[in-house]
Amino acid sequence: MAPSPVPFPSSPERLTVSPTSSNNKDHRRRRSSSIISHVEPETFDVKQDQDIQSNLNANWVHFKGAWVVHIVIIILLKVFYDLILIPWQFSTETSWTLTNLTYGIGSYIMFHQVKGTPFDFNNGAYDNLTMWEQIDNGDQYTPAKKFLMMVPICLFLISTHYSSYDLTLFVLNGVMCLCVVIPKLASSHRVRVTIPFISHPQIIG
Repeated sequence: MAPSPVPFPSSPERLTVSPTSSNNKDHRRRRSSSIISHVEPETFDVKQDQDIQSNLNANWVHFKGAWVVHIVIIILLKVFYDLILIPWQFSTETSWTLTNLTYGIGSYIMFHQVKGTPFDFNNGAYDNLTMWEQIDNGDQYTPAKKFLMMVPICLFLISTHYSSYDLTLFVLNGVMCLCVVIPKLASSHRVRVTIPFISHPQIIG
């Protein structure tokens, strides 16, 4: 007697593999694929970690003489470029533009690019926040933040004036000013912009 044939499923639905096996790790962290994302507010536990002690990474802006440091840095940059550009006989317009660009790039990296704190005292409670977002606990338009916002604007006006309103230098100084001022606005608070193939995507979840 010939062996009976092996029965096959009558419906293709029976061949479908259940997707539950691939979703067992519900707590796995994922990356946001959006170009523009928003950092969610801290949980109660994270807030407690932030309140363990004063955040020295951000509170230094209230120390005596902290505001004067920015003016001194700008003056030193101007003197440096005046001295280093003498052999090439560059004009005052170029030195002011280089001063503006150098201060703008440095302040952007310091306040808006680097996240977290260099001090391990709060269990990483500030790891997702930039220094600007940590200053004054995220409050907007405080005296310190107003000063820090006015510095690049005033430097842009000075650079534009001494560059005799040259179009090329005006565009360079203007773009630098916008790149530094826009992240300081309330509408940019906790906003992350991911540039494909350049910046790292925001980790969420």
